[in-house]
Amino acid sequence: MATLKVTQVKSEIGGKPQHRETLRSLGLKKIGQTVEKPDSPEFRGMVRAVAHLVTVEEK
Repeated sequence: MATLKVTQVKSEIGGKPQHRETLRSLGLKKIGQTVEKPDSPEFRGMVRAVAHLVTVEEK
C-alpha cells in the first residue's frame, strides 16, 4: 500500500483552530517535522485542509 510523506513547512501560529487541530491529528508539532501516513481518503482530506502549511510526497 502506498504512503504519504507529509512535512510541515509553515507555522500554525495565527491559523484557524481547525487547521491547528488537523496538524495535531496528522502528528505534526514542529516546522520541518515529517510523518508517514497511509494513503487513504481520510488522510488525503486532512492534507487538503492544511495544504498551505505542508508539503506532500507519495512513496
